[in-house]
This record gives sequence, C-alpha cells and structure tokens, in this order.
Amino acid sequence: MSNLPPSPVTHAFSGIQWDPMQKLRLSNSEKRLLRSAEVNPIDYTLNNPQESAAYVKIVLKVLAEASGASGPSSKVSHLKALLSEDEALGMLYSDPMGVVTHYAITKLYDIIVCLKEKKRGSTVTMGSTFFNGNDGNLIDEWRPLLRVLHLGGSGDAFAQRGAAYCLAYILMTGCPSQPFALGGFKINHSSVEEPLQALVSWITSQLQSSGSSSLSLVTPTLTALVSCPEARMKFANSGGIGYLSRHLRNGTKGTKNSATVQQLYELCFCVWALTYECSSSATIRAAFARDNAVNSLVDLVSSAPREKVVRVALSALRSLAVCTADVAPSAAGRKEVTGSTFLHEMIGCGLIKYVDQMKERQWTDPDIVEDLDVLHKLLHENFKEMSTWDVYLAEVHSGSLEWGFLHTEKFFKENAKHFEGPNSDFIVVKLLVALTTSNDEDVQAIACYDIGEFVRHYPNGRSIARSLGAKDIVMKLVDHQNKELQRHALTAVSKMMVQNWASVH
Repeated sequence: MSNLPPSPVTHAFSGIQWDPMQKLRLSNSEKRLLRSAEVNPIDYTLNNPQESAAYVKIVLKVLAEASGASGPSSKVSHLKALLSEDEALGMLYSDPMGVVTHYAITKLYDIIVCLKEKKRGSTVTMGSTFFNGNDGNLIDEWRPLLRVLHLGGSGDAFAQRGAAYCLAYILMTGCPSQPFALGGFKINHSSVEEPLQALVSWITSQLQSSGSSSLSLVTPTLTALVSCPEARMKFANSGGIGYLSRHLRNGTKGTKNSATVQQLYELCFCVWALTYECSSSATIRAAFARDNAVNSLVDLVSSAPREKVVRVALSALRSLAVCTADVAPSAAGRKEVTGSTFLHEMIGCGLIKYVDQMKERQWTDPDIVEDLDVLHKLLHENFKEMSTWDVYLAEVHSGSLEWGFLHTEKFFKENAKHFEGPNSDFIVVKLLVALTTSNDEDVQAIACYDIGEFVRHYPNGRSIARSLGAKDIVMKLVDHQNKELQRHALTAVSKMMVQNWASVH
C-alpha cells in the first residue's frame, strides 16, 4: 500500500475530547473504545474479530456524523500544508467537525494498513472486519466514505483522497479474485458490485477534468484498484482507457495543468495493468485501439520524462504488441483487434526509430532491455511485411506525421490510386483534412503538403479535395505565424486552384 500523506491537522488529533462533541452521538462504550485505541497500539485494538469489527464501525460512525450532509467543513477542508501544533489545535477549536473528519479517515487508513500486514492464517482479516459474519455482506457503515467523495463546493482533498483509497481496499476484499484477504471468511461478492461501480464512476468523473489537482485525488486509488481484475474491467467499461490516454497525451505537452512526472508514472502504470486484460477481452482491445492509447504511450517513450515512466510505457507497448484474440475473439461482423493491429499503430507513430535509438543506450534496468529486444524484433518483422502504403496508412491513422520518404512526389505518384480507399470514400484524404487542425504545426504542414500532392496526382483530385472542405480549411493557414506552415498551406491552396501545377511550378 502507498502511504497516505498526513492530514494538515494531524497535530490536533491528540487534543480531541469526545465528551463535549454531542453532535457525534457516541455512547459511553463507544467513547471508551475510541480512548482505548488512542493509548494502545493499533494491533492490540484489532486483536480479535469482534473488537476489530466494532472499532471499525465506530470510526465510520464518527466519520458519518462529522462529515454530515452539508458539504465540506468550513475551514479544515481548505487547508493544504501541514499546520504546527498550535495552529492545528486552534483549528480544532474553530472547526472541530473538520478535524474529526480527518481523524476518522486517518484512523481508517491505519486500520486497513494493519489488517493488510497481518500474517496469513490470522482470524482478524479485512473480510471479518468489513463484512457481516451472518450473511457475508459488506457492512452498511461504508456509505459515509462515498458521501465524502461527493462533497460539494471545492471538496476536501485530504478527506476525498483518503476515503477513496480506503474504500478501494475495502471493496477489493469482496471481489472473487482476492481470496487471501478473507482468511477463510465467506463473503457475498455481489454486495460490493454497486459500491465498486460507484467508486469507479467517481474516479472517471475526476479524470474528465484536465487539471493535475483532480489527478492527485484519484491516482493513488486507481493504482491500487488496477491490481484487481474485477475493478480493471469496470474501469475499462466506464471509458477509463480513453481518459488515461488523454491525460498521458496532455502530460507530454508540458502545459500548466499537465500531469507531474509522478502522476504520469501512475497513469502509465494503470494503462500497463489494463493491458493484461487485452487477450481475455475483445472489448478492452477495441478500447485501446479506439482511444489512441498507442499514440500516447509512444509520445511518452519519445519525450522520456523519466526512466521509470519509459520503463512502464515500454512494458505496456510490449503487452499490447503480443496480445491475441484466441481466447476472446471479437463478435461476428466486427473488425478483429490483435497485437498486429497495435504494431501497425506503433510503426505509424514512428516507434521503430525510437526503439532503434534506445537500443544503442546502456540501460541498467534489465526489464527495459528485454522490452526493447522484444519490441525491436516484432516491429521490424511487421515492418518487412507492410507495403509502403500500409506504413503511410498507419502513420496517418496515428496522427503522428513526420517528414520522410512517405511525403514525397515519388510516393504520391506511385500510390495516388490508393487514396480512394476500399469503400471509395477517400477516408485518408478526410483524415488529412482533419490533421490540418492538429495542435502540432509540423503535422499541419505535412498534412497540407500531402493534400496538395493528392490533388496533383489523383485524377479529379482538385474537385474531391474541395468537396471534402480542404480548400477552406487550408486557406485559414495561409496567414499562420509559422512561416513553414504558411508556405505549405499556400502551396496546397495553389495546387487546388491551378489546373496544371507542373507547368506553373
């Protein structure tokens, strides 16, 4: 388990007095157990199944009563940095329920850490503590954790991060793939189905935001959840692969709101974990192909933010490259997605060049060396089997256009007929028109060049390009501040307007 950063008001916890806090509606026996837990080691408090379950329910009751339904606390929820003891005790006086909310989250985290560290065979387990002994259902007291996640206003970063993290470990205990957390305790697995989906839905809602602050709320929880196959499937089926791919792409741009290196590592780790479901799920393979995950991973490899990020990105690419459809083929009538599909995408994104360059370096991590060897072999074998047009098609579909032999007069003379497409819909020309609006000015310039060459070499190419809106879109780039892009846009527009370009040229 990852460490939960301390609450900003940690130093106030020792000053909490339970008797004056009537709002918590604690009985005398509940107060005694809370005080006992404060003076004894946590392992002592969790010494037997009955006391362990009772203590957890009291802590969750404290959380329920302190957090209430009125939204985040007035002062504590806004704190970011750790307060001194005097400042924290002052906060206990001015916002006691905010401090108690943080206390309950911290205690719950400590309980889960202790239970996870207990030796196999112990009678006190995550199962015996968080699930009812009579029917095996998840205890009802878990619900305040979900309510904390949906705090209104600006929320409470510590409480939300901690609640999500604790809830993830509680719910994973109830999944069929996690038998070691039970210690022989029988669980009704269906009791965690809806709570787990609710947690995943909250995570995906946070990932819809482009800010790194939202990422910091969910990445610790998500990296924990992806160790569980059931959670991986729910996350993937909720559009999670697309959200991760988008954040990875934004992270390589270095914008103000882009992810930190640590967040990139955690996001990439989650993508890598999800690739383990590819061979067993046609739906997940299709999601990886649809959401342009390969492009995001190749961008990470090429930008090389840190070695640990490169390592996990290469591992994810390798896993995609070797996946098969043998166990879980696509439904009849649907295009099959396999490792070969992803290898074509990797070639289109220029991964061969990056892998060749990286193999020349000395790596201390044997995993990187092995992944590079496997990818190098598979990429070059597939490249040999691809025609020049196949390589061009893969590059256009990837959106990662780079100057080279694919963007020359000779290539367009030899391949102009291919631009019709198998359905005579000129899909490649449509993609090129779309790429003229790319955020990458080099890609825009190459797209303009390619459209112009298509117009020159395909019969009636001028009218086709115009019918697809190419002229109007490219015309907007003629006054672009980038002189190289401006030149290629002007040339492309000229080719669309002049009947015999060769004689003018």
